[in-house]
Amino acid sequence: MALYAIGDLHLSLTADKPMEVFGPAWENYTARIGESLSRLTGDDVLILAGDTSWGIDLNEAEADFRFLDQFPCKKYLVKGNHDYWWSTVSKMKNFFAEKGFTTLDFLHNNCAFYGDYALCGTRGWFFEEDQKPHNAKVLNREVGRLETSLKAAEGRPIFCFLHYPPLYQGYECPEILRTLAAYPVQVCCYGHLHGPAIRLRIEGERGGAAFSLISADYLGFVPKKICE
Repeated sequence: MALYAIGDLHLSLTADKPMEVFGPAWENYTARIGESLSRLTGDDVLILAGDTSWGIDLNEAEADFRFLDQFPCKKYLVKGNHDYWWSTVSKMKNFFAEKGFTTLDFLHNNCAFYGDYALCGTRGWFFEEDQKPHNAKVLNREVGRLETSLKAAEGRPIFCFLHYPPLYQGYECPEILRTLAAYPVQVCCYGHLHGPAIRLRIEGERGGAAFSLISADYLGFVPKKICE
């Protein structure tokens, strides 16, 4: 039994968005994802930290969910900036139930438990989107969702999973970092950084939490083991 995490799978079994166009690092990536997930067992837990499917809606993403559901490990999905299929949790859960998907669930305004640890997460916030209208409203919403998730941990030590990095070289999101620091967050995993941007990652302890990049291309499409 072990806890794993990976982000940015960018599956496109139905949507015409093959990631191979971004270079050899993405060659045959769907098969490589399948090979790595086949090593996980039904006792394992996997966090998918956003940008899971290119599907524009739940129906277009169905093939990607079916691909993931074939592997027996329990999976918790976090919203990414390219998860256009994301709807309300009730609609998504109803869709999964109708399609017979039994291994997929969500981290969104909630937390899950793994042994003595709480698993928390949300999309987060990214500075480069600061020019969009109503950015303060969106930032405050994400901070609120993060805090709701962290509060649900009820004081347990926390593993937190964000799609957007709360910090990297030359950048930090103080609102997100302050929220993380107010709770017993031991690990904070994040995705979103690809290709040349991977060099900007920050790994290691900051403010009491260990930060780690888990984007799929950075990990070679093999989930990172968080703990056993």
